[in-house]
Amino acid sequence: MTDPMTLKLDDCRALDAQDPLRDLRQQFMLPEGLIYLDGNSLGVLPRAAVDRVAHAVIAEWGQGLIRSWNSAGWFDLPQRVGDKIAQLIGAEPGEVVVTDSTSVNLYKVLSAALNLAAADGPGRRVVVSERSNFPTDLYIAEGLCKARGLQLLLVEPDDLSAAMTADAAVLMLTHVNYRTGAMHDMAAMTAAAHAAGILTVWDLAHSAGAVPVDLNGVKADFAVGCGYKYLNGGPGAPAFVWVHAHHVERFWQPLSGWWGHASPFAFTPGYQPAPGINRYLCGTQPMLSLTALDCGLDAILAAAPFGGMAALRHKSLALTDVFIDLVNQGCAGHGLAIATPLAHGERGSQVSLSRAEGAYAIVQALVARGVIGDFRAGDASGPLASQLDILRFGFTPLYTGFEDVWTAVEHLRQVLESGEWRQPAFAQKNAVT
Repeated sequence: MTDPMTLKLDDCRALDAQDPLRDLRQQFMLPEGLIYLDGNSLGVLPRAAVDRVAHAVIAEWGQGLIRSWNSAGWFDLPQRVGDKIAQLIGAEPGEVVVTDSTSVNLYKVLSAALNLAAADGPGRRVVVSERSNFPTDLYIAEGLCKARGLQLLLVEPDDLSAAMTADAAVLMLTHVNYRTGAMHDMAAMTAAAHAAGILTVWDLAHSAGAVPVDLNGVKADFAVGCGYKYLNGGPGAPAFVWVHAHHVERFWQPLSGWWGHASPFAFTPGYQPAPGINRYLCGTQPMLSLTALDCGLDAILAAAPFGGMAALRHKSLALTDVFIDLVNQGCAGHGLAIATPLAHGERGSQVSLSRAEGAYAIVQALVARGVIGDFRAGDASGPLASQLDILRFGFTPLYTGFEDVWTAVEHLRQVLESGEWRQPAFAQKNAVT
């Protein structure tokens, strides 16, 4: 890390001047005067998406109408966009398909994983996850376990290894924790699970496009991920699904819709799954959303000449290091603690700050100043550290600069020192936090 006693605004400007990725920021529409540190919730609009989606609406839908399924290449867009995501997550062409939401895709792959575990032998009746996993993952697993008479075992991260016992069927983890930004060692966790005869399901919602991932390299079994965070696909963008080649054709996924049929336009009454990952499709695909996501992926792949994901990761770590240093330098004594691991190998592309009081109001005060982060509530039933509320800041290296980081922390310092966050208006909870 940089020396927190000497880090100045001019230092951050110098880092921006030396940044080989700095011109990639021009690919995005960033409102003037806004510092956006919430790309881990919703990525920024790529400039190319405006004309591209307009063309899809006016020309492809408006003029081409149903002919565009063929003439505009709509039909295979889920696979073509999936091939672009594959480049970011260590998958091969033809192994990723873009479809549905992360929750729906998790239901598909967890169902398939449980079927595989049951076929390989009786007695494995437990799904293991960490208690601080993203709630939708736990809800999906809870529902499946109830329907199948299985057990969902939730443990703290340090207890995961001990939970990998002979009765465990699946280890279901999110690679980067949504609250803290803590990152699992995917290779080590997958190897430990496999050594115990356990299949792995990875949620890459806070990983894809943010940190290097090598699904095939670590021999993972199943993975899903989000299209609207670091992939910049727009609100509600479709998600993606990957299944290891060894497993992909062993079972149907449970949502056997016509788009995942081997011959969807044969219109036969019996279901025959499509070969490979295409069987993880379900219903008709959202072409306008897929088009927007395609633009978001093009913006990420534009980093390839500069080193691709390795270069993005290098800058991400530098940005988060600077943020941590500046918070320690300027905000000491105001009750903030760094909830994100300091070690690079244990950190995603966000920094979370915990506070016992006023976290939501502080975030709202920052939003009023044009610094966008977000808030996550503490878990009152969890360990002491997880009971504290979280101020969460995401760092997307494609469009975030070091001067942005310095300015954001300066606003944070001012909000804390002035007590501005205590204004009653900032404590009024919005529906989305």
